[in-house]
Formats: sequence, C-alpha cells, structure tokens
Amino acid sequence: MTFLLILVGLTLLAVGGDVLIRGAVGTAARLGVSPLFTGLVLVGFGTSLPELVTSITATLNESPGLVVGNVLGSNIANIFLILGIAALIMPIPADPKSFRRDGPMLAVATIACIAVALTGTFSRLAGFIFFISLISYLAYTYIKESRQPDASAVLHAEEAELVSAPSSMPLYQLILLTIGGFVMIALGASWTVTGSIAIARDFGISEEIIGLTIVAIGTSLPELATCTAAALRRHTDVAFGNVLGSNLFNILGILGITALVQPLEIPAPVLVYDIWVFAGATALMLFSAMSGFRVTRAEGGIFVALYVGYTLFLLTRALG
Repeated sequence: MTFLLILVGLTLLAVGGDVLIRGAVGTAARLGVSPLFTGLVLVGFGTSLPELVTSITATLNESPGLVVGNVLGSNIANIFLILGIAALIMPIPADPKSFRRDGPMLAVATIACIAVALTGTFSRLAGFIFFISLISYLAYTYIKESRQPDASAVLHAEEAELVSAPSSMPLYQLILLTIGGFVMIALGASWTVTGSIAIARDFGISEEIIGLTIVAIGTSLPELATCTAAALRRHTDVAFGNVLGSNLFNILGILGITALVQPLEIPAPVLVYDIWVFAGATALMLFSAMSGFRVTRAEGGIFVALYVGYTLFLLTRALG
C-alpha cells in the first residue's frame, strides 16, 4: 500500500503539473499576457511547482532530507536523464546569447548552493537571499528581452507555445483546469511525502536517498514531458533552455522558499557524495553547451549512462 500511495502521488504530481501549466498558459494567452512573460515566468514556475509543493510538504512534516534530496536529485535528473534522453532523440543546441546570460547565473547559483550547504544548515537568511536573487533575475531578464527581443525571447515564447491548451477552450474551463492541476499537485505531494517517509522508516532507508531517487524523478516528469515534446517537434533549443531554467528555479526558488518556511538541516551523506554529483552534473552540462553550443547525441548517451551509474550507487548506499 505504501508503494501504491507513492505511485498514485507521483502520478498526480506529473499529471497535475501538466494540467496546471496548460491551464495557466491558456488563461494567460486569453487575458492577453505576453508569450515572453508566459514562457519565462509561468512555464518556469509551473514545471517546478511539483518540486516546490513536495518540498514544502516535506518541510512541514519535518523531513529535511526529502527536501534536499528532492532538489539536488531533480537537478541531477534534469541534466543526466532528461537532457540526455532529449539529446538522444535530437542534438540539443544552446542559443549562445541566452546561454552567456543564463549559464553564468546557473554556475553562481550552484556555487552559492554548495557554499551554504557546507555550513550544514540552509537558514532563513540564505533562503531570503536566494528567493530575492531569483525574482531579480526574472525581472532583469523580462525587462531586457522586452526592450530588445532576441533569440532568447523567441525561446521563451516557444516554451509557452509547446504547453498551450486548446485555443477553443473557454476561459472558465482554463481557470478550472489551472485550479484542478494545483489540487492534484497538492494531493500528489501529500501522498508522495507520506509514502516516502513510511518507506524510509519501514525499510531503514535514509530520507535523502528516497528524495534523490523516487521523489526526484517523479517531480521531474513535467520537465521530461516538455523536453521530450520539444525534441520530437524539433524545437530542441527549448529543451536546453527548459532544463537550465528549471535548475535555476530549483536552486533559488525551491530551496529559497522552503528555507523561508523552515530552516533546513543538510544530511551529512549529502555533503560527502550528492552535493558533488550535483556540482559535476551542472559543470558537465555547461561544458557541453560551451563546446560548440550544443549537446550532441554522444554526450546525451554519456549523460544517461552517468545517471544509471549514479542510481546504482544510490541503491548500493540504500542497501548498506
């Protein structure tokens, strides 16, 4: 029953995330919100909402290991698994102009995350600084791209187009779709966290390993759907931008907001192993993008193989 509870919870997170994004994007389009704002803010927050709600729920249940594992594991899965699969379908280009702005920002956010984690506690002050940094970054990006539309602005508009709801759907249905998606995410997060805590307790597995594996993959399913759809439609530049943006939201937004709710204690094993895998995955993605501004099929294959190896390593740790 515990595994069934997690399975249903993760399904609700995945489906609810997709439903909410489609409803929110459709509502924004009907209300005349610019595609740039929709792609930059609504899609960015929407694809990270399952991680956010799950992390806050885990925090309120006094399970910081699940929160930290979820955020780090989601970023690792986004790069090695999701970007890797998308690159295997079709090589992923990285727009040089937007990468030169967003790439360094992700690198700084990753370094800041590691620096705070090594102190052993993610404090409310750190959470506030991270969250304000995210809002400032979004405001700067939106103002810059509104004044001087470039390839990056087109990219964000394409992200909104990829997840748009049917144009014939009435406004009230779009609003109901958005609300329904959020309710599904809330229920899915509650059941996933409850089941994860039960598994950790019953089988003697640490909460951070549950967060790094089951929860991280489950909450990353909206990104997988978006990136796979982008690759299949040959909008491969959207796939890279989606992963980069999602990882930024996870670090600055999810860790930031969750720490504001309640400071997070960082589990010791995370500082020994997983924080460095998280750093290495980010570095490999940035390096791949800089070497020719594309992630090739060969690099995608390497990413997927690295994720399989990391998952096996986590299973070995879980089994003692």
